[in-house]
Amino acid sequence: MKDIRAKIIALLSTGNCTPQISQLAKKLKEPASTIHYNIKRLEHEGIIKIYKAVYNYKLIDKGHCTYLLAHLNEKQYSNPEETAQKISEFSEVESVDIITGEYELIIKLRTKDIDEYYTFIKRVIKQYGITKTVSMTSLNQAKTEFVKMD
Repeated sequence: MKDIRAKIIALLSTGNCTPQISQLAKKLKEPASTIHYNIKRLEHEGIIKIYKAVYNYKLIDKGHCTYLLAHLNEKQYSNPEETAQKISEFSEVESVDIITGEYELIIKLRTKDIDEYYTFIKRVIKQYGITKTVSMTSLNQAKTEFVKMD
């Protein structure tokens, strides 16, 4: 049989998952029609933005997780939203937050290994005027995306 696991992972990563209404109905002891109606309402109101799979990242070559604190240069400092948006477009970036304190951004990265991380850092620092960074590598995640990890 054809192995399309990588293609499925890519689709699920961009939000092509849907809730299993019958399972939710059993857990909540409510009719499936009630669950379906309420889910559609949450989607329409923008409360539910996307459905996404949660992975064992080591098994899909994204096991190197790093948090990067970034200080922006004077030009970028005036518009951190624009810089954050541009950085968020990289596939290695899981999240970008504009923060208070000594740094302007915290970026969560998922890469295959330290070499891929280093390549990313060199590209972003050069491209987006980052003047100072602090990297914190996750050694083991106990919980991610509201799911406890084993």
